[in-house]
Amino acid sequence: MVQYNFKKITVVPNGKDFIDIILSRTQRQTPTVVHKGYAISRLRQFYMRKVKYTQQNFHEKLSTIIDEFPRLDDIHPFYGDLLHVLYNKDHYKLALGQINTARNLISKIAKDYVKLLKYGDSLYRCKSLKIAALGRMCTVIKRIGPSLAYLEQIRQHVARLPSIDPNTRTILICGYPNVGKSSFMNKITRADVDVQPYAFTTKSLFVGHTDYKYLRYQVIDTPGILDRPFEDRNIIEMCSITALAHLRAAVLFFLDISGSCGYSIAQQVALFHSIKSLFMNKPLIIVCNKTDLQPLDSLSEEDMKLVMEMKAEAMKTVMGQGGEPSNEEGVLLTMSTLTEDGVIAVKNAACERLLNQRVELKMKSKKINDCLNRFHVAIPKPRDQKERPPCIPQSVLEAKARQAAEPEKRKTEKDLEDENGGAGVYSANLRKNYILANDEWKEDILPEILDGHNVYDFIDPDILLRLEELEKEEGLRQGEEEDTGFEMDGNELSPEEQEALAAIRKKKSLLIQQHRIKKSTAESRPTVPRKFDKDREFTTERMGRQLSNMGLDPSLAINRARSRSRGRKRERSLDRGGNDGGEVMDMDVDQPNKMLRVRSRSLSMSRSRSRSQPPIEVAPGEGFKDSAQKVKAHKLAKKSVRKRNKDARRGEADRVIPTLKPKHLFTGKRSIGKTQRR
Repeated sequence: MVQYNFKKITVVPNGKDFIDIILSRTQRQTPTVVHKGYAISRLRQFYMRKVKYTQQNFHEKLSTIIDEFPRLDDIHPFYGDLLHVLYNKDHYKLALGQINTARNLISKIAKDYVKLLKYGDSLYRCKSLKIAALGRMCTVIKRIGPSLAYLEQIRQHVARLPSIDPNTRTILICGYPNVGKSSFMNKITRADVDVQPYAFTTKSLFVGHTDYKYLRYQVIDTPGILDRPFEDRNIIEMCSITALAHLRAAVLFFLDISGSCGYSIAQQVALFHSIKSLFMNKPLIIVCNKTDLQPLDSLSEEDMKLVMEMKAEAMKTVMGQGGEPSNEEGVLLTMSTLTEDGVIAVKNAACERLLNQRVELKMKSKKINDCLNRFHVAIPKPRDQKERPPCIPQSVLEAKARQAAEPEKRKTEKDLEDENGGAGVYSANLRKNYILANDEWKEDILPEILDGHNVYDFIDPDILLRLEELEKEEGLRQGEEEDTGFEMDGNELSPEEQEALAAIRKKKSLLIQQHRIKKSTAESRPTVPRKFDKDREFTTERMGRQLSNMGLDPSLAINRARSRSRGRKRERSLDRGGNDGGEVMDMDVDQPNKMLRVRSRSLSMSRSRSRSQPPIEVAPGEGFKDSAQKVKAHKLAKKSVRKRNKDARRGEADRVIPTLKPKHLFTGKRSIGKTQRR
């Protein structure tokens, strides 16, 4: 039977690329120079060669596609049905049939036009016939463009299918979605199947390999199957059905007895009965998974009855295969992939059952006689009456005894972390491995010896009582300080001082309230310039009234504020360049001579004028240490964008018009020499 390696199928080009490949090859591999002065026989031969070469190239490429794609009737029925499930064999055969028809049409076109070229009477007539022949061939290829695209999609998908050998030792895992099939697969093989807590995580067949008794076993993880009519099942479920129908394998039917998969035991048992015809003549094991959530013994009577019915059906298949009743224990097994309890037992039972069945089939075959003729069992004749039973060496018995006496595997910190809540909850005890004379000392808060001294010698046994007394004494002292603290009351003050104290306290509370209001609305309150302050809250008259109410003379403060405001106005008038302002400033400000006055005037004018800043001068906030560092940074920035600016003629945002006809593919025949640049 032919075995196909689907990963080696040649890439199928689309219609346009197919035509470009063939025509460019024809142009490069055939002569391109012709003159009308040539003999008519030479002209005919020139164009006949072009047409024949093009037809041969089309024929080779199309034949490669037809030969490399698998024929569904020649491959194993498992692959035939799997391809039918995935791609619909009618469409597949139709696409390959169109490719074959196109190949025959191109051969017929080339044959007809070569006949016409034999009777061409001029260069123009021969060239026209050649163009017509190549044009009709390209038209045929364009018509099968959808079939070529469909076959390319099939090629890409088939190349991703797992390599399944239908004739080797195989273990097949099936059952409802989310019952633990992929987790079991990951435990017994080196496969890495995605495991998620929702249904139909596995959408295709996955293959892994495991060893048992020095033999390699193929393990196939199938997608979940739902209990519904055959015609309602989708492609994902049909992959599992196809594998169950065609592969000679040991079948593991997984049963989630905890119900955490979202399906009850009754639904899973109904699925078992609906597909049990696919289990005939195959070793069958019912695996009760997720026993860590619910043991098999704790099931209700109804569920246990359903499980026992499944076991009875599985026993019928065992008896149908010629099995012995002693195999009853291996038909129903329990397991938990989370705690790995029973995983290896299930794998060993499946491998053993499959191995026994394959040996029995070989023993019943006709080839066994040819093999038995080659064996000879030699039995030594007894020398005396002494019995000599098989002997196990003492060293082997001692090794077994030592292995049985070994304690359980030591728990690691990872195991303790999983038992006590996981990461973020469990905190490792770093003291438990301390080597101390007494294990009780490991949890002591204080060390026994520190800096060469015994810590216990320096601890007062009555420290807690003394600390309590000290805290009481400290509390009493603080209470006395609060009682004797400075607090101004009005007993020692005169009536005028009491009024002033009340005004000060009132003013203080008002200021605190205003500050709190301003602080709460500071982000949303705009800053109002003083010239728009219509309320005139802060004026000299108000200040005078307040100082007078407090019993102070406000004249000195008012005069000082007025002199400051006059000075600012006169400076502003000086800035405007008025002569009167200069005279007023002469009268108010004591300057020794005219030179100082002129200098102060020019200085104030220069301050009012905005200055331009040199580019190398460092402004505050730019982050440069000095002007030399700033110049260096500017140079590096210019250098970094120089290449980008050069390439700006053709960037990712520009409209690029590609070369539709590359010159090296469409020019004449090249001279003799190397063609490495292609």
